Amino acid sequence: MSERDERAEAAWADALAVARLFAADPCGLGGVVLRGPPGSARDTWVEAVRAGLGEGAAWRRLPVAVDDERLLGGVDLSGSLAAGTRVMARGLLAEADGGVVVCAMAERMSAGTAARIAAAMDAGAADGAAARFGLILLDEGVEEERVAVALAERCAFRVEIGQLPRNGALALDPLRPFGAPPPEGMVSASTSLSGGGGGEADGGRSAPCLAACGQEGLVALATAAAAFGVDSMRGPLLALRAARAAAGLAGRDTIADEDIVLAARLVLAPRATRMPAPPEAETVGDAPDDPGEQPGDTPLPPRDPPSDAGPPPGDPDAANDPLADIVLEATRAALPPGVLAAMEAGRLARAAGNARGGAGALKKAVRRGRPAGTRAGDPRTGARLDIAATLAAAAPWQRFRAAQAAGGLDAAPRLRLRRDDFRVKRFVERAESTTVFVVDASGSAALTRLAEAKGAVELLLAEAYVRRTQVALISFRGSVAELLLPPTRSLARAKRALADLAGGGGTPLGAAVEAAHGVALAARARGRTPLVVMLTDGRANVSRDGGAGREHAQADAAKAAGLLRGDGIAAALIDTAPRPRPETAAFAAALGARYAPLPRLDAGAVRDVVNALG
Repeated sequence: MSERDERAEAAWADALAVARLFAADPCGLGGVVLRGPPGSARDTWVEAVRAGLGEGAAWRRLPVAVDDERLLGGVDLSGSLAAGTRVMARGLLAEADGGVVVCAMAERMSAGTAARIAAAMDAGAADGAAARFGLILLDEGVEEERVAVALAERCAFRVEIGQLPRNGALALDPLRPFGAPPPEGMVSASTSLSGGGGGEADGGRSAPCLAACGQEGLVALATAAAAFGVDSMRGPLLALRAARAAAGLAGRDTIADEDIVLAARLVLAPRATRMPAPPEAETVGDAPDDPGEQPGDTPLPPRDPPSDAGPPPGDPDAANDPLADIVLEATRAALPPGVLAAMEAGRLARAAGNARGGAGALKKAVRRGRPAGTRAGDPRTGARLDIAATLAAAAPWQRFRAAQAAGGLDAAPRLRLRRDDFRVKRFVERAESTTVFVVDASGSAALTRLAEAKGAVELLLAEAYVRRTQVALISFRGSVAELLLPPTRSLARAKRALADLAGGGGTPLGAAVEAAHGVALAARARGRTPLVVMLTDGRANVSRDGGAGREHAQADAAKAAGLLRGDGIAAALIDTAPRPRPETAAFAAALGARYAPLPRLDAGAVRDVVNALG
């Protein structure tokens, strides 16, 4: 068997282990984010979960464009029309009480729907009805699309599904252990879940709550969470719940070390945001004759503080705990290849913040866009009539109106609508956006900055038709800021305009901000959402009137920055200095911009920061 096949089988073993754990305790474990394309592998995994739930367990599929009444409960239209009074119906979440809700294309779920589901999960109820359920979030998105954080944080597991292993019979048997023996000190998922005993009689869904965890196991999970940068408390708590489920499935009433190891691998590893420092690095400086940290001792860039990766403060013995060491190594082994690069990209994205700049702002629409509920209105104004909501508003009054029409006597059944009953659909759509690059073309690093800015512009323009984005470029050097590329979606036009760019000279930062402000206001006047992205080291030395002097130039730039911030224009400042300075971060704050130090400048990283803002 090739190494690739072995990796595929190991990944499938973990995926099936997740399926069995989740089926044992769907409400307690919250859910699974299952990322991958539709196909036989995904269908097999979902059916494995359904089979593990047992007969009679609730199983509901959530439509992509579900409305609030179907989700949380509302008026039963047919029942209300038949009874002549308002009859309420249970929502989909209440119908799934004790079972599972499957959400297709979860990455496209609206923020409002995700928030309502998250609130129901926290409360265990929806519109007053009991609603304890687990989620299967089917994520089919491309790289920049992700499931809402509010839901992903409440799901214990995150699984990347690929293709079925070549052994088809094995793929269809979620309870069969397989694969090579685990490394020393580690436990494979399939081996941990192959045991029978307690928990099988009732499908295993009540057994996890009976398993008790010792102090050593709790310390090991907390240590692993801190070492891998899992900041949310939900991570270790859900890992503990998964360990309980594993113990219950194995017929144990206490949590064993292998349960802790398995839970850390399956729950904490996908949440990791950094790699833990090796043992040598954690003890640097303890001995008086310690020569100091040597290059290459830690896989993270040197600008990340090494103290971030150590065990929790106040727990000096955690690093020497044998179980904690095993859990750390097992979690490290579960991380996929190339995870360091992904973690670094994620760190840059978090540094850039969560402002929505790369994508346009939501705005109201009349006849198209994403559904956003209904309102009372007249369809003759051009809005789309919502027939179901209109009938629901009229239903409770039918008996009264019939009596009125017949002078107090029953009349032939007919539907009676009045102007106040009409409901029209509300829509929101995302406005097109304009990203304005403002590139510092002054000084010795100008050519590098210009080259990477050109590359980032071309990368963004390649995605422009998908993201509904225009791109503009302003270059500043000497005493002026020049609009080199007006807002465009044409890649050919951009390449012609950016073919030959000069660099060197002074840094008129104030003039650059003023020029960007004008382009952004013009874009907003056309109904677009502007985002200003500045690539500079922040060292202004030429004022807007062309005068020299660093102090005057910095004050001039701060004044222009205040105008940009005052108009509420989203901005990001990418610090290109080899050693980022606090003065540049302060200037970003004056702009109201997200600050991202990026000394190793490259076009892909710039594009990623801009996309993170969208």
